[in-house]
Parts: sequence; C-alpha cells; structure tokens
Amino acid sequence: MGPEARQDPLLSPERLDMTATADPAAAAEADLEARFVEMARANLVNRAILDRLPGLGLPDCWLVSGCLFQTVWNLLTGRPPTAGIADYDLFYFDGRDLSWTAEDRVIARCGQAFADLGVTVQVRNQARVHLWYEAKFGFPYAPLRSSTEAIDRFLSPVCSVGLRPIAGGGFELYAPFGLSDIFAMIIRPNPKFRLSPAAFEAKAARWRKEWPEARLAAGTSPAG
Repeated sequence: MGPEARQDPLLSPERLDMTATADPAAAAEADLEARFVEMARANLVNRAILDRLPGLGLPDCWLVSGCLFQTVWNLLTGRPPTAGIADYDLFYFDGRDLSWTAEDRVIARCGQAFADLGVTVQVRNQARVHLWYEAKFGFPYAPLRSSTEAIDRFLSPVCSVGLRPIAGGGFELYAPFGLSDIFAMIIRPNPKFRLSPAAFEAKAARWRKEWPEARLAAGTSPAG
C-alpha cells in the first residue's frame, strides 16, 4: 500500500467491484485492507470511537496506531479484542490555533464524548506537536503538515496505521508501509524516519512482552 489513504467501507462497494477485475496483487491487498478494518472494528471501543468521530467535527481526525494493530494482533492470537491495549490515540490537525488552551478544550470535549467507554483516549493536535516534543523527549521534531504525516513518522511500520469514517459510510484507511507486517506480527524500525533507536527499543520490548508471538524483523537489533 502506498502513501495514499484508502477508502474502505469496510471497503466501499465501488472499491470491491474494482478489485474484482484488478490484478491479483491489488485484489489481495484490497482483501487485506477489508480484513484489517473488520478486525479493528471487532474491538467495540474502536467501533464506538469511530462512530462518534463525525459528531466531534475535528479536522483531519484519525484513530491511530496501537488500538488498531493491537486489536488485530489480539484476534490473530486468540485474545480478547481489547487485551493489552493501554490507550486509544486520536489525532487531529488544526493549525488555526496552536495554543495549549485550544487543544485542552478539544481534549475536554472528547473526554465527555468518550467518558462512558471506560478507557483512556489520548487526543493530540498534530499541528502543535513540534512546540512541546523536544522538551518532553529531548530531541527536536519538525513541524507537521497533517495527521497522516505524523503517522509516517511512527517508530515502526507495524504501528503506522490510521482509520477514520468517511461521509456516506465506510472508512478511510491510511497505512503508508502497508499491512503485511501487522498480519505477520513483525516489528522493524521505520525505514524512512528513525527518530529514536532507544524509543524503538522500548516500544518493541513492550509489544513483545504483551504479545510474545511478535518478533523482530531479520537483521533488526533490539535497539533498532
């Protein structure tokens, strides 16, 4: 899967019709995308968050990363869909107001919207990440231009995934490195953006402790 987001309802009827006559590789990719969306939504928390996103009206808003791929890992390994998922990450991108106060208002509104779910929903405006990232993590972070660019910079292809509902039904899937590592449960560093080998090592260790079936890619050291 390339860097363009795919619209899947689970995939749209139009997309399913297209893949019926497409080349086998494209059809297999589309089937994998549809399977991913279906499995991610088997987690009822993911399903509820996605159902409520349009009502929040947040620009460039995506449910991302761990709550998606870890749900798939849970189903692949016979665990409950929510097992081991620490939190649910929600990205949006709004460059009109980069103040902490504006972001905090959105966080509070989302807190009310998801209060009944009994989980931690981490909401962050990706337009302002560069303002606080270095102070928190110790190294600079260039300004982002979109929420999907933030996904591009995730530590590993396995977590580089986002999902959002689209108007008229269905979902848009963004996975710039494809989905094969997720379904194979293979962990490797981001090949295009290596922000912190230490952070990769910590994430990989946490994932492998929770999901021992996951493995590092061949030639990948624990430190990335």
